[in-house]
Amino acid sequence: MDIPKAIARAEREQADNKKFFRQLRTRPPRDLDEQFQTQHDAVFREIDCLDCANCCKTTSPIFRDVDIDRLAKHLGIRPAELVTRYLRLDEEGDYVLRTAPCPFLGADNYCSVYTARPRACREYPHTDRKNMLQILPLTLRNTLVCPAVGEVVRRLREG
Repeated sequence: MDIPKAIARAEREQADNKKFFRQLRTRPPRDLDEQFQTQHDAVFREIDCLDCANCCKTTSPIFRDVDIDRLAKHLGIRPAELVTRYLRLDEEGDYVLRTAPCPFLGADNYCSVYTARPRACREYPHTDRKNMLQILPLTLRNTLVCPAVGEVVRRLREG
């Protein structure tokens, strides 16, 4: 997968995606979650996150207290040490990674803390959730990070 090409396409389609999402908010189909789920499943049969890992290379999940505790335990360190070593507070007061790419991302795109990863990582890219209407702004932003999200939205828009 050519990640820069996929992200450039998502940037070109941003205006169309915004318009599509405005229409969805105005008149959402009753089966919107099901439509997202169907396209999510289809796209992820074709795309392997390990070929990309752009989310891990460019963005940070939010770390909640429960995530910090779980990851610190997994690493065998105190939560305060995890915060000091790896995290910072962002503009909104959330803990996020100090650096990108993620320090737990291996050269092979595997996560070295996969079983203890934050909830935000577990749920990413959020295209298979309930109440998709509520997270359309997040989904729009994610089209610029995750080629799979861009493809899910493109298929919904064109479908």
